[in-house]
Order: sequence, then structure tokens, then C-alpha cells
Amino acid sequence: MTQIQFNNALLGLQDKLHYYALSLTSDQERANDLLQETFLKALTYRDKFTQNTNFKAWIYTIMKNTFINDYRRNVKTKNTFDGSNSDFYLHFSKDKIYPAPDSFFSSKEITKSIRALEDEYRIPFTMFLDGYKYKEIAEKLNLPLGTVKSRIFFTRKKLEKSLSEYANS
Repeated sequence: MTQIQFNNALLGLQDKLHYYALSLTSDQERANDLLQETFLKALTYRDKFTQNTNFKAWIYTIMKNTFINDYRRNVKTKNTFDGSNSDFYLHFSKDKIYPAPDSFFSSKEITKSIRALEDEYRIPFTMFLDGYKYKEIAEKLNLPLGTVKSRIFFTRKKLEKSLSEYANS
């Protein structure tokens, strides 16, 4: 295939490649960039194309691989810039929620309030907090299911009352 035949075949696929790029990126500008990069790679590596093979498949493969490589590169290098000069913010994701300093104090107060409860309320409630289901708690403590549910309910109410100052903060 001569240079002219190659260029004509490449330009003949331009519209179809553009639609394919749009389907990959879902963005007009990124699709244009992907198309341009695909053309550049095709022209650069023209000598790698094997005669009597599917030219269209070769070009589509270049575009698909370029898109995948760009996507992977963007995921790896994704940083959060907040506009400040501090590098501190680059290392912490904004998606994560970090506890406020006063929450440690609240946690200690909650634990203290739970420990102050009578055993008949504290034990089922702590088991519930540890992930036990109502039925499992009832079986382990040899109590009716309704009793376990009501004790956990009343424990919540007692804690809500004793910790009301934190709920209003």
C-alpha cells in the first residue's frame, strides 16, 4: 500500500472513527483528541501495517488501545488539586470523611454511658452493636425475641437521653 493509498484509506474512515471515538468517550472534545491521536499513531507506525490484512480493524484497534491506555493513565495519576500551595491536600481524598477532634471525646462518652447501663440492657445492646441479629441474641441469652427487641429499643432511648448534649451539638 502506497503512502497515498494509506492516507486515502485513513481519511475514508474518519467519520466512522469519529463516531466510534464518541461512543468510547461520550465527549466531543475528547473524541476529537482521540481521533487525532489515532491518526498520528497510524501515520507514525504506517510501516507496521501488514499488507493484505484488514486496515479498518487495524485502525479501530489503535483507537481502542489508545483510549484504554489514556483511561488507565488518567486513573493512576488522578490527583485532587484544591488551589492552595499546600501539598498536604494532594495526599488526602475528599471522598473520605475524617473524624472531627471532638468526636473522640463523644465516642468516649458514648462508651462510658453504655458501660453504665444495667446488665439486662447493656449485654443485648453491645451484642447488637457487635453485629449479632435479634434472633441470635435471644438464643444466646435465653430470652424471648420480643424482650431482646424491647431492651435494645429502650437502651437506645436511655442513651439518647443521657447523651442529648451531643445530639444538639
